[in-house]
Amino acid sequence: MPRTTQIFCASTLYGAATLAAALDAGLFEPADRRLLLVTNNATNPEITPSVDTMPGFTPISERFDEVRSWNETISPFHPSGWSPRADDIPMWERYVRLLWGLGDDDVQLAVESVQTNPALALCQLFTGAPVDVYAGGLTGYGPTRDKIDPLVGTRIGRLLHLDLVPGLTPLLLTEFGVPSELVPSEAFSKVIGELAEGQGDLTDRPSSAGERPALLLGQYLSALGILTDAEEADLHLQMVRGAVELGHRELVFKPHPVAPAHWSRLLADEATKLGAQLTFLDRPVLAEVAFQRLRPALVVGCFSTALLTAAGLYGVPVARVGTDSLLARLAPYQNSNRVPLTIVDALLPDIADASAVSGWAMPPRERVDELAALLKAVGFAMQPKIYPGLRGDAEAYLSRHLNPHTWRYFKRKRLTSLALPGAVPAQLSFIPRNATVRRLARRARALKQVAGRK
Repeated sequence: MPRTTQIFCASTLYGAATLAAALDAGLFEPADRRLLLVTNNATNPEITPSVDTMPGFTPISERFDEVRSWNETISPFHPSGWSPRADDIPMWERYVRLLWGLGDDDVQLAVESVQTNPALALCQLFTGAPVDVYAGGLTGYGPTRDKIDPLVGTRIGRLLHLDLVPGLTPLLLTEFGVPSELVPSEAFSKVIGELAEGQGDLTDRPSSAGERPALLLGQYLSALGILTDAEEADLHLQMVRGAVELGHRELVFKPHPVAPAHWSRLLADEATKLGAQLTFLDRPVLAEVAFQRLRPALVVGCFSTALLTAAGLYGVPVARVGTDSLLARLAPYQNSNRVPLTIVDALLPDIADASAVSGWAMPPRERVDELAALLKAVGFAMQPKIYPGLRGDAEAYLSRHLNPHTWRYFKRKRLTSLALPGAVPAQLSFIPRNATVRRLARRARALKQVAGRK
């Protein structure tokens, strides 16, 4: 009988920790060999640290027989932009099997973001290998971003995910009937505890600091084109002001690893002006490690997955900033950040609402059911061709729950293009479906463009 080799693909320390927790919980069958394949998907991987160089990686790597680099395997190609041509797949598979010492092993894959490279390329390369997918955060509760080749999709056995919103079932990959399976929170917390050991002091806060700090989570949204640099700096200033307004005088800011350095001075000056002290967590550690080491009294962020791990796994009070304005401008509507943004906005308290922050708790089942209905409607509006079966759920939600508050999760133009409730007044609802009206509208737009060039 041939040996069995399990290949686990990870691009982040969070993903590697999730895989380690799944292994510890016995969610993978025994194998003759386990190989951890690390991939650096940064725009410039040559100057960006890879996951296997991050603090705390060593205890995770001990769960595997070997660690390999996908970047080195396919060099000089970039992991996010390369996949094997159909005619070249047999050649590439032979090459990889020889390079990694796989021989004739039966291969099993565990990957993240299977709809994009490098995970997709790996699935294409090992034709026929069974695939498990793990969700790297809140995006797992949303729709699959791109249509997946059935030759890959039908090989996916399950979706592994953390219980970030207890009671909420992921939508990801349900178009293939893929069941979801929980990675136990206890196992994940144990892995994070291993990462936190030996880290020492994460900041230069005085050891005599008398109060637990408020931890502010920076996100580099300007790099994604969602905000300008000035707008993102203002978002972080709102975090500082909001935390101070809630009575916190010790603040710790965890910036995104590639965020501009000048933000640090701006935030420190603002904190000083408000009578608070702000220090920076510049070390490249997971936010969850900071939760364990710093024991913050409050965690503030925009729509980071870490807000939900802080609340659900560590019982830390949380608050959101800026989600309403981001929902208004996030484009296109299919942007995969829409689901994490929707979840955080719908569940977590705004930092400006002091009573909501102090009294917040993980939502009861009824609220989770309401959120699930909302996400089905949002998911259909994002990917109607992948999830046509959700049209009825979307119509039911929009017919009953569309109001001044829930409008923030939808766009009238998008609802109109999909002929969904809320698009136009009821007496004109036939228009989006009427081929003649749509043809005349296209002709009118064309004439307008011609007239504009004259």
